[in-house]
Amino acid sequence: MYVILEGVISFFLIAGGAFIFIGSLGMTHLRDFYMRLHGPTKATTMGIGCILVASMLYFGIVDNYPVIQELLITLFLFITAPVSAHLLAKTGLHQQLKRVDKTQGQPAELRDEEVGKKPVPHHSDAGHD
Repeated sequence: MYVILEGVISFFLIAGGAFIFIGSLGMTHLRDFYMRLHGPTKATTMGIGCILVASMLYFGIVDNYPVIQELLITLFLFITAPVSAHLLAKTGLHQQLKRVDKTQGQPAELRDEEVGKKPVPHHSDAGHD
């Protein structure tokens, strides 16, 4: 029984370390502020979440009672990380930080062949043929 639980805990620790490492690489290798914002907000948040889940499992088994502190930390982290990322992105837009030209292309959703040539009818145009 404990061998399986140790394997699950080890999996979460390794997965958490991998997520944190990938997030750190993203911070160093991505080209502009907006791209770099993804590293700490997505990958690192998942990494810390995995490590906290491993901690909850380990100390829940060792101490034989549910661990509430790690659960609260995980909940707080998953609530605050997107909010702080949104505020950082809005600040970058407000300060008009430079972007890499590669990120300013036309997304597929906005191309003419995807949107169509006809304008979207507006409710104020109804009955004015």
